[in-house]
Amino acid sequence: MTYSRLIAGTMTWGSWGKQLSKKDMVALMHHCISNKITTFDHADIYGAYTTEAEFGKAFTDSGIKREEIQLISKCGIQYLSENRNNKVKHYDYNKDYIIWSVEQSLQHLNTEYLDLLLLHRPSPLMVTEEIAEAITILKKEGKIRDFGVSNFTPSQMDMIGLRVDIDVNQIEFSLTEHSAMHNGSLDYMKTCGIKPMAWSPLGSVFREDNEQTRRIHKQLGQLMEKYNATEDQLLLAWIMKHPAYIHPVVGTTNKDRLKQAVEATKIELELEDWFLILVACQGHKVP
Repeated sequence: MTYSRLIAGTMTWGSWGKQLSKKDMVALMHHCISNKITTFDHADIYGAYTTEAEFGKAFTDSGIKREEIQLISKCGIQYLSENRNNKVKHYDYNKDYIIWSVEQSLQHLNTEYLDLLLLHRPSPLMVTEEIAEAITILKKEGKIRDFGVSNFTPSQMDMIGLRVDIDVNQIEFSLTEHSAMHNGSLDYMKTCGIKPMAWSPLGSVFREDNEQTRRIHKQLGQLMEKYNATEDQLLLAWIMKHPAYIHPVVGTTNKDRLKQAVEATKIELELEDWFLILVACQGHKVP
């Protein structure tokens, strides 16, 4: 598997965010690629089932070769939307639905295959055999190259992994949501060779103003000059220092911030600085 060190999250490219025009999407794709961000993260539900198709139209016009990029998509969440006849938000991992959903994503993205398919969230009604059968068919037909999950616990990965190999688990992970370091999730992934990807990698640092985030800003401020870095670059560097080799999924559509995020891959935090940042988040020393 080859994914760029940083991954471009597309959730806010459409109606759930900036509602970029086709021209703007094309420009943003080229900007990402020129900055070594070649992996684009989708889900069927983004934009209430509309963003994949908008991206696909832009991709067709972009002149970008398919082999130059990697496309990820997710399925399983049945979202309440005028584009789906659902009575309640729920999950569906029926074999036929998984296959149908992937075929819809391929059609919308104007591609013959996904580099990676993820099950978006675990369902209490998952039937492992059905999932494995669907993934086997999709791989055999060349419609997906790799398979993974998103937001799955170690026991859920174990259950699925008994029937079909898991290549990736995309989880929420950041300085302010780092429970995966302590609940065994990252340990399990590293042990089993499952690549972690992290959504919402900046956490709540810039979204909330509370005692915790003020401590974090203070500590990051004391390190900015030392590393010649911005706060968000330090937060990304903090994630990427973890030995599980986590790939942050960066959701911004701002070209300058994307370029700055790539620069964070060059930052190597010193050991004690990494722990200083962790302690600022926790509000107490490590055990």
